[in-house]
Amino acid sequence: MTDATRIRDRIDTGPRFSEADAVRLNRLFRGADTTEMLETMLKERMAGDVAIVSSFGAESAVLLHLVSQVDPTVPVLFLETGKHFPETLAYRDQLVDRLGLKDLRNLTPDAEELAKKDESGLRWSYDPDGCCEIRKVKPLAKALLGFDASITGRKAFQASTRSSLPRFEIDTTDEQGRLKINPLIDWSPERIAAYIAEHDLPPHPLVAEGYPSIGCSPCTSKVAPGEDPRSGRWKGWDKTECGIHVPGQDDGPSSELPPGFDPVF
Repeated sequence: MTDATRIRDRIDTGPRFSEADAVRLNRLFRGADTTEMLETMLKERMAGDVAIVSSFGAESAVLLHLVSQVDPTVPVLFLETGKHFPETLAYRDQLVDRLGLKDLRNLTPDAEELAKKDESGLRWSYDPDGCCEIRKVKPLAKALLGFDASITGRKAFQASTRSSLPRFEIDTTDEQGRLKINPLIDWSPERIAAYIAEHDLPPHPLVAEGYPSIGCSPCTSKVAPGEDPRSGRWKGWDKTECGIHVPGQDDGPSSELPPGFDPVF
């Protein structure tokens, strides 16, 4: 029995995937072209039911284009936090139309929890972890319950916290062994730029204004030349990820609130 067969059969026996499966996949596709890997994974359903998690950010067009060339019906999950730049929402619609994506799913926070824990809409200013938990982590976790694997656009060059990530890993936020696939993890900025130029993909309009990494507008700042591309995210906070790629943080207020700040829960 081949590694590919073992991995495919595991989907029906559960739990979905193990660390050993991730190791086998990394070995199986070592040196394989990104397109070849995606075609095999999606066409042979090696990872079962798969969704793309996309921020429709600075470089999102590359992964979305790659997947759309294989199967434009793969569900695309977008976290509609209510805090995005208007440019991001317009870019989302532009890419969906341009690439012929058939199944965009806008994930929104639970209305009751939002009213209870972020009534003012300002939680980002004193507890960014809690804000991300409500607006990103929980909606995505709920949506991913119906999938065996997710595809992300993470790349090693984006931040030191991503420098050693493999192509395949187990989602540590899921106890059932969901697989996380990082097709672009070894792509360089130059390769990203070349692919965008080759396929004439539209850029996110904020990139030209100094935003190489784009998230929610209150927590995204411009980045100076030479700085880490993600250094503009949550500037001034000891925070580098929103929580969807690492175990979520406790949903309580930060221990370092601004003096005199009266949070609303």
